[in-house]
Amino acid sequence: MKKHLITGITGQDGLFLVKKILEEEDTPLIFGISREVEGINFYKNLKRLEIENIENIKLFNLNLNNSLDTSSFIKEYSPDNVYNLTGPSSPYESIKNPKKYIQIETIFDNLTDALIENKHFANFYQASSSEMFENSDRSKLNEISAFNPKSPYAKSKFRNHLKVLELRRQFDWNIYSGIMFNHESEFRKEKYLFKKVINSALKIRDKQIEKLEVGSLDYVRDWSFAGDISEAIYKISNYGKSASYVIGSGNENSIGDLISIVFEYFNLDIEKKVNVNQTILRKGDPDYIVSDPSKIKNELDWETSLSFNETVLRCIEL
Repeated sequence: MKKHLITGITGQDGLFLVKKILEEEDTPLIFGISREVEGINFYKNLKRLEIENIENIKLFNLNLNNSLDTSSFIKEYSPDNVYNLTGPSSPYESIKNPKKYIQIETIFDNLTDALIENKHFANFYQASSSEMFENSDRSKLNEISAFNPKSPYAKSKFRNHLKVLELRRQFDWNIYSGIMFNHESEFRKEKYLFKKVINSALKIRDKQIEKLEVGSLDYVRDWSFAGDISEAIYKISNYGKSASYVIGSGNENSIGDLISIVFEYFNLDIEKKVNVNQTILRKGDPDYIVSDPSKIKNELDWETSLSFNETVLRCIEL
């Protein structure tokens, strides 16, 4: 029985990764690290994904910031695959609370140190971020594009990315950095833009608020469906040929495009119900971040299946 350790298993990527593992393998064991050991919401969300085969999924309340606890866990359970998806994930919040975001590196170091210490070089997937990139010329971004992380979040992700490259070279290890662009689903938390737009539209429709406020209508991003991204995570971890992969749709859409789809769905007037306030924009935030996923398509035959419109509608309706 193949053993998979997923940190951050209760998040959207973890949920869809569980679904992918269960689809691909007959009798996997899945160990999930979560602060909610009972996992009430987690199991509810698995049911929403029509996952009934949960007897081989076990949740652990493990403090990954503690190196001894992490090492003991690795020694006892010896996972074949480790997917490190956990850690604080808001670039905006990291500017206000940079110390909290040191956890991103501490958790990575504790996991990789434990695997090295136990001489157990499991396939290892590290969740990296498109926030690491420099983008001054509005070009699509791939594995060799220039990096220039600006927020504490992005800097920690970038340092882990460099460690992946070094550990792979040093130990001939199947360790990977997946550079993920924006991805969304019905499980996305409310602080993120997709949910903010959808929830605000609902409140406007129900006359609870007057308008939606955003920093720009023109900023362009590469948004994908989280289920597609988790399929890429699984493929990289099990069949990867290179140290790093850019994971995105390669398609561009603006914040205005997002709002148009949502407001049309709820029959709302954008001109009357949206206020643009540039003062809420993050300083130095690039206006164009879009992936070039040619490498993962060529090496692993992966590409997104849901379009931007389909992803937005899924987030509204499910």
